[in-house]
Amino acid sequence: MTTPRPGRLFVVSAPSGAGKTSLVKALLALEPRLAVSVSHTTRAPRPNEQDGREYHFVSPDEFNALVQSGGFLEHARVFDNQYGTGREQLEARLAAGHDIILEIDWQGAQQVRAARPGTESIFILPPSQPALRQRLEGRGTDSPEVIARRLADAQGDMAHCNEFDYAVVNDDFQQTLGELQQIIAGDSAPFRSDRVALQGLLANLLA
Repeated sequence: MTTPRPGRLFVVSAPSGAGKTSLVKALLALEPRLAVSVSHTTRAPRPNEQDGREYHFVSPDEFNALVQSGGFLEHARVFDNQYGTGREQLEARLAAGHDIILEIDWQGAQQVRAARPGTESIFILPPSQPALRQRLEGRGTDSPEVIARRLADAQGDMAHCNEFDYAVVNDDFQQTLGELQQIIAGDSAPFRSDRVALQGLLANLLA
């Protein structure tokens, strides 16, 4: 009986509204070897979200107890809520040979890269600032004040894009999905985050 090869760990980050969650969901449907790690969060469930599917929804006290016991590979505060990746569950799945994708913010990505240097990290950018605003407003779930805050925080998020191994621009959903598949398949060189073609867009997004 052969020992399975260790799984690969991918980290995907993006500013709110860039389409990360939809892209990862579509990617999982196309890549049977790939599974998502379900994070813990202290935020309230949104309509149609289920505990254990989108997130493990926990109280602040439960979350802090996990922090104190070393139960998280990474954790961070985003807006007014806390998010964390369960260490034991993730390590067990990687050891069993599963390729795992984490949807986390840039702070968590920094922690994961430090803890697991072989992690492959991907940042998803919007095509423009107006497109990002339109997507946030199109959700219909946030107040104008929250949208303004998310837009301001998005610039802080995008300033960390070059810390990631790869970056894709979610202008056309199917094209971006195909680019993510290429990265997962190992054909990742065209999508390096430091490529010259990306720097003009990034400068405009951060202006």
